[in-house]
Amino acid sequence: MNKTLPPPEHYLPLLLQGRWFAGLPAEVRQRLLAPARVRAVPAGQRLFSRGDANDGLYAVVEGSVRIGGISAGGKEAVLSMIEPPLWFGEIALFDAGPRTHDADTRAPTTLLQVPLPALQALLAAHPADWHHLGALAVEKMRAVLSGLEELTVLPAPQRMARRLREMTLGHGMLTEQGARHSLAVNQEQLGAMLALTRQTVNEVLRDLEARGIVARHYGRIEVLDHEALKAAGEIDA
Repeated sequence: MNKTLPPPEHYLPLLLQGRWFAGLPAEVRQRLLAPARVRAVPAGQRLFSRGDANDGLYAVVEGSVRIGGISAGGKEAVLSMIEPPLWFGEIALFDAGPRTHDADTRAPTTLLQVPLPALQALLAAHPADWHHLGALAVEKMRAVLSGLEELTVLPAPQRMARRLREMTLGHGMLTEQGARHSLAVNQEQLGAMLALTRQTVNEVLRDLEARGIVARHYGRIEVLDHEALKAAGEIDA
């Protein structure tokens, strides 16, 4: 028997932990949730691939989604791991273009999906809502530019500490109340995000663990001391 899924409104308290959604006017939040459908997706399922047609806007309310791609040689590129209550899939709305990357579930995942036809109707009726979707895209662009700078100028320990800290805050897209303590990411994925070898990732995590800042678990990293992790990301830490 299939499990009955709750309505989208059930996830409102969780979604309000996201800075972007919490900052929307109440009527805009209502317009987004009204046509949304709840989807339960098993682990390891492809939601969409690079080059696919846009099928709407998503929010993760349980589980995690990897955004990235696979090179012709089979090397994985991980751009981000999206966890509750973050939204994704807005980029293709602006140019009516295809999906820019692959999106795969990394655990049993529950999603809200606002289908493309409903989004198009919403935006046609309320053109000012484009501004809010633009703000979502800009938040992510800021995080990408910051990450590129860190790849260039920071040593591996500071780079990793900052990335872990950013992940606890959803790369700036979570409110302080929504900050995470457990990150669904493994060492291989961290290495792919930061252009580091698995050996380097292991060495840095072992040091952070010895200092009581993080704890390593199978498939996830637990942050034990957020302030110490922030300090570890400073260049003179």
